[in-house]
Amino acid sequence: MKVGFIGLGIMGKPMAMNLLKAGYELTVFDFNQAVFAEVAAAGAKEAASGQKVAEQTDVVITMLPNSPNVSSALFADNGIAAGLTAGQTVIDMSSISPVASKQFAQRLQDDYQVDFLDAPVSGGEPGAIDGSIAIMVGGQQRVFDKFKELFDVLGGSATLVGGVGAGNITKLANQMIVAINIAAVSEAYSLAKKANVDPESVYHAIRGGLAGSAVMEQKSAKILAGDFEPGFRVELHIKDLQNALDTGHEITVSTPFTALAMEVMQSLKAYGLEKKTIVRLLITMK
Repeated sequence: MKVGFIGLGIMGKPMAMNLLKAGYELTVFDFNQAVFAEVAAAGAKEAASGQKVAEQTDVVITMLPNSPNVSSALFADNGIAAGLTAGQTVIDMSSISPVASKQFAQRLQDDYQVDFLDAPVSGGEPGAIDGSIAIMVGGQQRVFDKFKELFDVLGGSATLVGGVGAGNITKLANQMIVAINIAAVSEAYSLAKKANVDPESVYHAIRGGLAGSAVMEQKSAKILAGDFEPGFRVELHIKDLQNALDTGHEITVSTPFTALAMEVMQSLKAYGLEKKTIVRLLITMK
């Protein structure tokens, strides 16, 4: 299977590397020339545009920041769609609006007879590097089955959760839980610190109880070390939570804790910390 990959950022680059390690013939495109060259040096073929990626592959994976970026990658001049032929597949692994996913799928099917899966991921940069990310897939069963082995290379689990758009609904639910959980962990450690109780001791005391979580396990080391360099940036949390709030409003679902987490994120952005991680809350808000 010839695979195309567009978007070699924090998540995309290690995912592309894992495909190369698994022996897939990979063609890549990204505007970041340094990363582009690094993946090419590992064995990927370089393409000059999304169109050229599509012309040389059976399936094209996109891993991009938001809905407008995916739209541009697909349908702009020299974009992916310009190089597609009937029977190919686009797998968008970006975290975007479920409404946008449905629109992209419909247009690709109607105009190009091309299948589409929305397949956002969770697990952050460490999971992308070691191939343990969770992949939440929306689309048809036959298309999911066709690419299950590819998903197994990229992640520790891949679950078909419904039709197109369901993958991104699931990712929004995931991001709501993660953001609120990170804020709670950070706030709890801030309380301990201000009360002159060692936050690391608090972590070891509570991690085995009901307060313990995957978020606590993954984020505590960075919080306690004062390491706030991004695996996942505040500005991306803001994007995801805005999509969650917008989706909730569209279907009349109240999401008050998500709204509160969004305001915390906006406060961090006001401090000029949108390129950092939300765990910066520990020292900036207390």
